[in-house]
Amino acid sequence: MRAFLIGILLIAVSIVSAASAQTRKVTEQDLFNFVWIGDPQVAPDGSIVAFVRVTVNARRTGYDTSIWAVSTQGGEEPHRLTMGTRDSQPRWSPDGKYMAFVRVTERDGNPDQAQIFMLSMAGGDSFQVTDLPRGASQPVWSPDGKSIMFASDTNPDDLARQRREREANRTGQPAASPSPIALASASEQPAASPRPSAQASPERQSDVRVITRAIYRFNGAGYLDPAHTQHIWVVQAPRTADEKVTPKQLTSGRFNEDDFLWSRDGSRIYFTAEQIDEPYYELPKTTIYSVSAAGGQPVKLTTFDMAGNGFSLSPDGRRLAFVASMNQPVNSYTEPDLWVLDVAPNSQPRNLTAGFDYDVGDRVGGDNVAPRALGGNPPVWTTNGRGIIESYSKEGKTNMGLFDATSGNESDVTRGNQAVVSFRATPGTSRLVFTRSTPTRINDLFWLERPGAEPRQLTHINDELFSHLNLTEPEEIWYKSFDGRRIQAWVQKPPDFDPNKKYPLILDIHGGPHTAYGYIFDHEFQCMAAKGYVVLYPNPRGSTSYGQEFGNVIQYHYPGDDYQDLMAGVDELIHRGYIATNKIGVTGGSGGGLLTNWTIGHTTRFAAAVSQRDIADWAAWWYSADFTLFQPSWFRSPPFEDPDDYRARSPITYIKNVKTPLMLILGEADWRTPTGAGGEEMFRALKYLKIPTVMVRFPGESHELSRSGQPWHRIERLQHITGWFDHWLMGVPKPQYEVAPEREVPIRPENVPGEQRPRPR
Repeated sequence: MRAFLIGILLIAVSIVSAASAQTRKVTEQDLFNFVWIGDPQVAPDGSIVAFVRVTVNARRTGYDTSIWAVSTQGGEEPHRLTMGTRDSQPRWSPDGKYMAFVRVTERDGNPDQAQIFMLSMAGGDSFQVTDLPRGASQPVWSPDGKSIMFASDTNPDDLARQRREREANRTGQPAASPSPIALASASEQPAASPRPSAQASPERQSDVRVITRAIYRFNGAGYLDPAHTQHIWVVQAPRTADEKVTPKQLTSGRFNEDDFLWSRDGSRIYFTAEQIDEPYYELPKTTIYSVSAAGGQPVKLTTFDMAGNGFSLSPDGRRLAFVASMNQPVNSYTEPDLWVLDVAPNSQPRNLTAGFDYDVGDRVGGDNVAPRALGGNPPVWTTNGRGIIESYSKEGKTNMGLFDATSGNESDVTRGNQAVVSFRATPGTSRLVFTRSTPTRINDLFWLERPGAEPRQLTHINDELFSHLNLTEPEEIWYKSFDGRRIQAWVQKPPDFDPNKKYPLILDIHGGPHTAYGYIFDHEFQCMAAKGYVVLYPNPRGSTSYGQEFGNVIQYHYPGDDYQDLMAGVDELIHRGYIATNKIGVTGGSGGGLLTNWTIGHTTRFAAAVSQRDIADWAAWWYSADFTLFQPSWFRSPPFEDPDDYRARSPITYIKNVKTPLMLILGEADWRTPTGAGGEEMFRALKYLKIPTVMVRFPGESHELSRSGQPWHRIERLQHITGWFDHWLMGVPKPQYEVAPEREVPIRPENVPGEQRPRPR
């Protein structure tokens, strides 16, 4: 019997060894082969789901997007519907026979404006519907399928310029250029001077910016242009490429319009518009308008004191559901709720989830949601109008809940340690498709026949790649902080973890500060663990998914006690006995970068730190960020009225205490946390103090570097982070981080014969 048991044991060991031999550790460059799913849309008959498939492009400098489809029955491979490389926003016609979508084509090797295209599901090539100078997006079919509503910020001057340039190209004469200060109106046609060349040159448009608003640029979007505001357009839906149609602008004015949707009978269009020139002086408001689908003057329906988003019309067309956070009191964090509003003049919304102390319409954060074409998650009404389905986050998980449309009582639609990233319903039914992410799965499509049923997996988009990777689930832990408050965290361990060994530790701090880590795929943590690090990623006070009080407790005290929550987490892991106490590092991005800077100014326990897209000086940030703090949310007053508070909460104030080697990861187009208010200050100060420091700058990258930056840059970012920790925690030589690497003699001009030059003074 003993021999038999030993034989069984040896067989089991050999099977495990064989399985291990077939997998390898994940690397930074695996990102190149990831596939993401975004914006799923269910066909009207519920038989097919169209989605946007996102991949890294051939040059590895960006992302390709194309539209694919998969049967809701499961067991079939997805198939491609569109052949473009920048296709997104698929939208089914009400009869399911056509699909409208958005395509960005190329002109002279560069991306042109996005336009609306259509595809017949009976077969054939897609064809272009719009050709507006500033592009078109967000197509929405009318209920009868005869028209498509969409958004564009094209203005009359753009149309006039387009006509002039087309006429110039037709005649070979140069297009006349209006004055850059006072552009000619669309009806004016300035005389053109003849040119010897038959090739028309484009009109010159001034690149000088005259700024009059406090918010004048936005992270990732660039500089804002008040002359180009988003409006609603309508176009007749053609059925063939030969059927030429002309879009009609339905609304106008100097304010953007959003959240537009058709009435159930298609006679009217509802939309929101914040018709305030400088809204940052006031608390957020939402004003809902309606306009005849045939055109005319919009009519104001109602106004309420919240910023609503994701509006969804009830089956009977009498109510709107949306997600919003209350304005009063003015908090640093106010939990989002699900609201309903009667479609009637001067009606006010009613909070369905006032007694539901979790984040409705929110999700936990990771670094691998679809970097393009993610789409939104408007609430889904049940067919009888008695319930509303929406996602919510609770203790590091995001699932869907069914909320009673009268009482707000919630019952779970999905359950489990996961993050539901996006979801849609079959029109007129409660059958759902959703994308699901876990710590070992980027995303896949799942089908739900009814709320609470067992989901059916429709795609296995990354299974081939992941079958070769040794990805491991993190350990969930809870620990008590200094004041007894319970903190949730996760521990990502190396694949071959042995509790009897000592491991280097990386504390990873999330940003926000009002967001949360949780059960979602994070490439960064898996990569760090694969290199032999234990990674601790906690949700300190101020994090979402734990209720209103937990999220807002840091108001006017950030950073502060959240730092102590983080240190308590490090102590907890040290107490468990498998951490090498002399090999501990800390990193974080955005609010996590701020806390990284704060941490090394308040303790010397960390052997190395990496601060990403950080804040060092609150006052400098207040003056230069892409959004304003004119309301008393994070600070009670501006820095010129209360300079002591800004100094006390700024990491740069404690720079003389820093002894920890620091790397700074900065995006040069990051306007959310501008480099001059963060990493540049830390770098210059630490250089003066002769503390080892390196600044790694990423050209053209915004605050979204780690989530949707250029793939090469995302990989280099991870390589630099782990490289810095390898150097200072593991003793790995990294000459690139030294001013003058050892044993290297710089070649100076005065040492080269024939190259004698005066030395700079």
